[in-house]
This record gives sequence, C-alpha cells and structure tokens, in this order.
Amino acid sequence: MEEKIKITLPDGTVREYPKGVTGLEIAQSISEGLARNVLAALVDGEIWDATRPIEKDAQVRLLTWNDEGGKYAFWHSSAHLLAEALEALYPGVKFGIGPPSERGGFYYDVDLSAVEALKGRGLSEEDLPKIEAKMKELAQQKNPYVRKEVPKKEAIEFFQKKGDPYKLELLEELNDGEITFYQQGNFIDLCRGPHIPHTGLIKAVKLLNVAGAYWRGDEKRPQLTRIYGITFPKESELKDYLHKLEEAKKRDHRKLGKELELFTFSDKVGAGLPLWLPKGAVMRERLENFLRRAQVKAGYQQVVTPHIGKKDLYVTSGHWEKYGKDSFQPIRTPEEEEYLLKPMNCPHHCEIYKSRPRSYRDLPLRLAEFGTVYRYEQSGELHGLTRVRGFTQDDAHIFCRPDQVKEEFGKVIDLVLYVFKALGFDDYTAQISLRDPNNKEKYFGKDEDWARAEREIIEVAQEKGLNTITVEGEAAFYGPKLDFMVSDALGRKWQLGTIQVDYQLPARFELEYIGADNQRYRPVMIHRAPFGSLERFVAVLLEHCAGNLPLWLAPEQVAVLPISDKYADYADQVMSRLMEEDIRGFVDHRAEKIGRKIRDAEVKKIPYMLIVGEKEAEEGNVAVRRHGEGDKGTFSLEDFIKHFKEETKIAD
Repeated sequence: MEEKIKITLPDGTVREYPKGVTGLEIAQSISEGLARNVLAALVDGEIWDATRPIEKDAQVRLLTWNDEGGKYAFWHSSAHLLAEALEALYPGVKFGIGPPSERGGFYYDVDLSAVEALKGRGLSEEDLPKIEAKMKELAQQKNPYVRKEVPKKEAIEFFQKKGDPYKLELLEELNDGEITFYQQGNFIDLCRGPHIPHTGLIKAVKLLNVAGAYWRGDEKRPQLTRIYGITFPKESELKDYLHKLEEAKKRDHRKLGKELELFTFSDKVGAGLPLWLPKGAVMRERLENFLRRAQVKAGYQQVVTPHIGKKDLYVTSGHWEKYGKDSFQPIRTPEEEEYLLKPMNCPHHCEIYKSRPRSYRDLPLRLAEFGTVYRYEQSGELHGLTRVRGFTQDDAHIFCRPDQVKEEFGKVIDLVLYVFKALGFDDYTAQISLRDPNNKEKYFGKDEDWARAEREIIEVAQEKGLNTITVEGEAAFYGPKLDFMVSDALGRKWQLGTIQVDYQLPARFELEYIGADNQRYRPVMIHRAPFGSLERFVAVLLEHCAGNLPLWLAPEQVAVLPISDKYADYADQVMSRLMEEDIRGFVDHRAEKIGRKIRDAEVKKIPYMLIVGEKEAEEGNVAVRRHGEGDKGTFSLEDFIKHFKEETKIAD
C-alpha cells in the first residue's frame, strides 16, 4: 500500500499525497496555471526546490515570482546559468561563490587568471554581451536543475580533478551528509540550493557590471572578478527594471551629495568615514532637532556617552563575542588596558541606568542619544553613506517593567510612523524578525524570555494594524525585533527604523529596580532607532526624493534673485526678514542675467526662488517661483512668510 503524507497549505487546508511528492506536483494537483508559475516551495519554513521530494508531513507554501523566496531561487539559479556560460566560453575559469544579491539579482565571483583568452587583460564590461548571449542560448535548452547528495570524499575528488581550489576550501567546512551538488546541462556546482525547475523559466538576462572582490572578503586573499547580473521571467520586466536603473543613477545619493554640497570623503581621513559639509551639517542638524522635539514630547531624556569604552564593557554585553571581528581592534593604553571604538550605544546606556538605584516609580526610563558608533566594514563593502565605518544612530533605550513592554513598544511604533510621514515614506512593511529555531546557539537567553518577547512584538504589530511579514533568523542576538522595510520611489526596499525587545542585556548587566513590594526585579529593555543611522537614512531619503528635500529640511530653502544690482539692497532686506523667521537662504548677487540665476537655483534644487526687481521693491513684494513647478505669482513678503510657515508646520 502506498504510504501517504499530509500537506498543510497556507489557507489551513490539509491534503494527502504520496510520500515523496514534490512542490511542483502539489501545484499541478491544484491547477496547471499555478504549476507553470511555481519556482520553489517553502517547506516547514525552508525554501526547497519545487522538484525536491517531500518525505514527511509538512506545511507547504508554493512560491512564484511574486514571492521573495521565489525570486531568491530564480536569481540563485541564474547565477548557476552565468557560471555555465562562463565555463563554456572561458575554459579554465575557477569558481568562488554565486549567491543572489541583497539588492536583487545575483553575482558570481570567479578566478579568470588561468583563462588563456583573457591573458593580460582580464574580463571587462565589453565582454558581457557575449556572456549574456550564451546564457540565453543555454536557458532555451530548458535543462533541469538536478539536486544530488554527494559523499565528502567523492565531492573532494570531483573538484580536485577539476582543479577548483575555492570549492575545495568550502568543502573543508562541510561534513558528510550536508554536501549537495546541482547540475544543469554540463555544469555541476557545489550548492545547497534552492533552484527553479529548469533554465527555460529564465527569459530575460542582463549582466550589469564587473568588479573586483577578495575571496571571502579577506584583503589578504586572492582578488576575484565579480560579475553582477539580473534576470526576469518576462522581457517586459527587464525593460522596466533597466528604466528604473537609469533613474536610480540620476538619484544616486553619492552624485546628489556632491552636487548639493552635502558630504564628501577623503582618503587621508579614511575610507567609509564621511565628512559633512556645511549644507549637509544643516540638514543633519534639522533631522536631529526634528526627532529631539518629538522625543521630548514622548518623555525621553537626552544623554551623551563616549566614543570609546573598555573592552570589558562589550564582553559583558556580548557584542565582543558576536561582533568582535567586525569591530576595530582594541586600543591598548600604556597601563595595559584595552579600549574599543564604540560599536554600539546600548552597553553605555545600561551603565547609565545602573548609575543609581531605580524604583518601579522611575520606570519607564527613556534614554536617547545621537551616538556615533564604529564598525570595521571590508573596503569592498563600503558604499557611499549606506555602508560606512563610522555612523550616528538615533539611538534610544527604554527600561521598563514587564507589564509596560507592550504599551511602550506601541508608542515607539507611533514615533516611527510619525517620522516616515514627515519625510514622505508611505510605502513600508513591518518585518517581524525572529530567531532561527534551528540554530538557537546563535542567541543569548532563555527560551521563555524569547517566546514572550516574540509574542509581545507580534501582538502589538497586530493591534497597530501594521502590514507585516515574519522572517526567522533575522533577530538580534539578544532579542527579536520589528524592522521597517521602506520602499522608495523606485520600488527598492530599505531597512530603516527598528524596534527590539531585550530581556538579555538587563540580565548580563545585572540591572534591577525595586518593586512596590520592596523586592528586586529585572527591567526589560527596548532598543529603538526610527532613522536607523543618520547616514543611511540621508542616503535613502536623497534617492527617494531625487534630492528634492522636504522644504523644512532643505539646507537652503530660498534663493533671493535680484534682477540687477539696482535691487541688491532690497534683496538683502528681504533675506534679512526671512532670517528673522528662521528661513534659510541666500541672495544671488552675481552679475548674471536673471534667467541664468533661475536655472542655477533649479539645478541646486532650491525650493523657492524670490525674484525682485523695480516693481517688487516699490511695493514690498516678491515674485515667487517653486522648484520644478515654475511661477507661483506675486506675494507680499509677509504673505509669503505665512505661506512658507504653513508648508513647513509638519516638522514643528
């Protein structure tokens, strides 16, 4: 008699299938249309090949292109297709790793040093069209991705014979029973998967660029060639993506930061350490003051902590154990003490809490700081303001009683959403980031504390009506969190605000409060950062609004443009009056025609241009232009100020 297993579908339906059924066969039993679109299957929370047999009762969700897991499998398979094309075109190529990219698409790190055809020149972007054409040719063969479990000895012999040292190094870290090969066509790779059913699903291919990447991110190891690409199941989706890519180049925050004179970098100062120019400093100060005002209203108290701390502080917190390798190495004093550049603010705030006895009446205690922290990112990972080595967090830590956690967590959600509204981020998803149930040793603390913290986050998110997704394995080592994934104007997703519930650090730092019964209790700690880091937030904001910052945030809000030198005095009087109202701007006194002054102000994305000539000077008026919108008519100066204040009141 054929053995049956029970498959639970997302809607709660339970169906019986023969043992060994695949996700693709489950899809076929539902509808042929679904089967044509299935890319992979989520089996008990893990992404599997749609063609992999399921041997026991399981919860199964079928993944299509509309699911992140489906895209993951699609782009992972595309990386293998790229590798197959490279091996066909460049015999002797050696392969590192080829994963999906965090920002979409995929890459493969390859060693082309032994390829005769590329001797003396290496691979360039001029070679990419030829590789693309080969990928399309191979895709049309509709070769299946075939998974095979391989004994370690056999795997080593295969790659020794092939002469691929990078795969052999990866095999050293694997044990028998956890090694799988995948084959499509003539290409075989060491890989744990998952993959799509066959190459024919890949209809549109574009290789984007070539870069250098050190093997395993180690600057002392060989430098490989990294090839980035993107693929889609439809050609129309590729065209749309390439259009957005061109738009993204125009919006690149590094380009805008230079044009708008906001920030710069210096090799002498050091890679990944941004220098804020005067206009950028004004914008940054406005962001900080905006949040400070909101925090004061919400009962936060401002604190300031040093940029360094003794290594023992971070050993106690666990940050040294978990992130020591990603930190700048210790600074040793003549007295043989070891200090670290601060990688996190939370241990310092724990010590502030501990600076005097606390009562239950003191809680919740909300400590806030714009604290600069330092983490050693590999040079190849640095990218403008989004990946830096020194950045400022809008950090705060709320110490509260267990019965206050949900209320405080809800208030932080309200604060995050207030920030998003003020800055025009209205498309976001709240990601509930839980610990990996199959790898609990990565995390500190007791199961019951984790269960309670996870339950509290889920309940508050539901009560607030947030659009949520749940992801296992993305929790911090000390607690689960709610991460706000924001979609920008081009549909790209960024992780910005975060809120975390922590039962662990209060225990590690032995924090206490005296309860109403005069007994000692342990507080709970909520970590929160609505911006995340100021640097990353500014980068995302600049790209989201293409440099057209909200009026209240723009470093220069108004340009006063006299038609000629005869009206320079009146222009100065106008600017003086604006400054009295805390309106930022300048007078363009250059000996240029008014058309040139207007064009230059437009390029600088100055929100308002006030043009003054004979009539305006006589009547005390200003002719108003709005960036990107053109002429707005003539206003009295006082009416313009009133209009301006109305437009900026959301940030008050």
